[in-house]
Amino acid sequence: MTDTWDPAETPATPDVSPGVVDLLGMLAYGELRAFERLAEDAGKAPDLAAELAVVRLAATQVDDYRRIEARLAELGSDAMAAMGPFRDAIDGYHDHTVPRTWLEGLVKAYVGDGLAADFAAEVAQFCDEDTRTLVEAVTDDEALTGFIPPTVKAAIEADPTVGGRLALWGRRLVGEAMSQAQRVATDRADLTDLIAGTPGDPNHDLAAISAMFSRLVLQHSRRMAALGLSA
Repeated sequence: MTDTWDPAETPATPDVSPGVVDLLGMLAYGELRAFERLAEDAGKAPDLAAELAVVRLAATQVDDYRRIEARLAELGSDAMAAMGPFRDAIDGYHDHTVPRTWLEGLVKAYVGDGLAADFAAEVAQFCDEDTRTLVEAVTDDEALTGFIPPTVKAAIEADPTVGGRLALWGRRLVGEAMSQAQRVATDRADLTDLIAGTPGDPNHDLAAISAMFSRLVLQHSRRMAALGLSA
């Protein structure tokens, strides 16, 4: 990515919470980076069938990005400006979690990127109905679930020593992903307000953020179990 974004406050229509624009901007940039990574991973595939499967997964990221971009336009916001505030956090996550093998790439897509999707889906519960429906659609991991868990499980069955290494990798991924998610949630006041309520409001509840991260950890454990790995 060579584009530059204006770090100024992202505009939003008067009747839409700035936190909604933040959520969509974060999700949009995440989709772009996920596409890039999956496209790279496809070249590491052990055979043509596996390569094609990952190429198809990468293509869905582009489709999802376009849908988010269109929603931002409906809200009167520019996708480039909306993505800008999240570039450092998302790039930092990917820079610190570069897969060394084909299987590590698959685990990252399912566990690491899955946690980011879970985070977005959690925040979307506080958004308007149209945005919530869109986020739920683009974070649906049915395509990943259909390919990655059986592929990883088969590799572990063929070589049980693989399981231990991938379990350690999965723990590293969640640690880094949680760190960046917490950074985003705390650095972006509009997102925090979307989840917890505006400070000073009687419904303001920072405990909601803590509860959300507890649910993310639980969902991570479920994803690891689906791969046949211990969290």
